Amino acid sequence: MHKQNFLAALQDALYGLPQSDINQSVEYYSEIIDDQIEDGIREEEAVASLGSPDAVAKQILLDIALPKLVKAKVRPSHTLHAWEILLLVLGAPVWASLLLAAAAVLFSLYITIWAVIVSLYAVELSFGLGALFGLVQGGIFMGTGNIPAGVFYMGAAIACFGLAILLFFGFNKATAGLIAVSRRFVLWIKSLFLKRRKAQ
Repeated sequence: MHKQNFLAALQDALYGLPQSDINQSVEYYSEIIDDQIEDGIREEEAVASLGSPDAVAKQILLDIALPKLVKAKVRPSHTLHAWEILLLVLGAPVWASLLLAAAAVLFSLYITIWAVIVSLYAVELSFGLGALFGLVQGGIFMGTGNIPAGVFYMGAAIACFGLAILLFFGFNKATAGLIAVSRRFVLWIKSLFLKRRKAQ
């Protein structure tokens, strides 16, 4: 793919963002391609090293703040007439409450993802503390001559320590997956605020 084709496809993929952000992104990637060409890389290779225009657009979209997208989306494209303002005001109890409910649901879903991550590491911490407590308690019982109780607590400490190690690796993989889900979720929310260019 040539530079101009890539930039045109990127501009199309970013359609719906504020025009200043589109221009800034296109100029940025144009400079990256030019710098690579100056370093002796062929134009097609320089473009290919950036990835597809859609993948680049997704990354740009992730980096843009959600409030900025919302502001750009809700800004009217023309001056509102008096009757439009009146309809907006009269319909506010309906559309505002529905909008607030939708925002609350989306926010709660996002928070739930992170609550699961915190819960996983709370379980991990509890097993680690259980191992520490078992070692201390086992040592106390053995020091006071209560060998069976000491052995029990030492065994429980070893079991907790083993589970803590085992779960640590599993929870790390689960966390990486949940973080990827949260990124896709944010990307999906942001994509709701983009207009789609109509086929011409």
